[in-house]
Amino acid sequence: MTVAPTLLGTGAAVLAFDVGGTDTKSAIVDATGRVLGLRRTPTALDEAAPAEAVAASFAQLARELRELAPGVVPVAAGVSVPGLVDDERGIGIFASNLRWRDAPIRELAERSLGLPVAFGHDVRAAGDAEHRLGAARAYDDAVVLAIGTGIASSLLIGGRPYSAGGYAGEFGHSLADPHGERCPCGAIGCLETIASAGAIARRYRERSGRDVAGAREVLDAAEAGDPLARTIWGDAIEALAEGIVRLVATLAPEAVVIGGGLSQAGPALFEPLGERIDALLSFHRRPVLLRAELGDDAGLLGTALAARDLADARRGTGSGTADGSAS
Repeated sequence: MTVAPTLLGTGAAVLAFDVGGTDTKSAIVDATGRVLGLRRTPTALDEAAPAEAVAASFAQLARELRELAPGVVPVAAGVSVPGLVDDERGIGIFASNLRWRDAPIRELAERSLGLPVAFGHDVRAAGDAEHRLGAARAYDDAVVLAIGTGIASSLLIGGRPYSAGGYAGEFGHSLADPHGERCPCGAIGCLETIASAGAIARRYRERSGRDVAGAREVLDAAEAGDPLARTIWGDAIEALAEGIVRLVATLAPEAVVIGGGLSQAGPALFEPLGERIDALLSFHRRPVLLRAELGDDAGLLGTALAARDLADARRGTGSGTADGSAS
């Protein structure tokens, strides 16, 4: 399977692995920028050695990808994972779904693949891809939000992802309601307990007694006149708007890019959210609200870009983007 054949442009041939709590996406990228063999496979799980199991799975995936593209010789690999991630040290600090703490994932992956590995956070990788290839191309100061089961973000400052040792970007765990629900993280009233797609569906199920498959059904019910659905959707919009306004006051991003499942609501999300943000801001710079362009493949594309950056750095070229310019 080939995706986005020219989007990445020319550069080093690399492998890319975007690890999730359930599935891992992998692909091989050739020198022309074709993304080859893109597949989604179950993430390797081993309670006794979770990081080692994931790293070991890369070797098998790499063999399969190379068999699909026998003329492509990767010179580096990229690995992105969820949770708290220290990109610089190559450490997975914590990932609840994957059950690791302080795991030396970059070292394990390099040992498994026999290649230099660029390591980072999955949402920061997606944000970097949206900046270099997608909706945030025109903006060096931006926030990229991924709103699905939870809420995560990538902060771009001066065109570069900001990580703060892995702790930056936990937008979903910013305070939205001090008297609200307990979040799985242990805190009270986190934004993602109100405004994530998962929370919208859960809150409606709990209050209505009706089973819904997801936030889309709640939105459909709201548009059909269901007062409870309208309240829950409105609460989510309000909490998101207030959270974004706090980011605007602190970081003054030029753009806020929204991806993930909730972004599929389109105007039903972006129009009331934009109106509420306008109402809450005063002298602040009003960011452009944009829908993410790269969809579900953003993390994998960002991971491939990181691998190419590493290959360029090792060759001493210093190029930082798909077109060879510094990012």
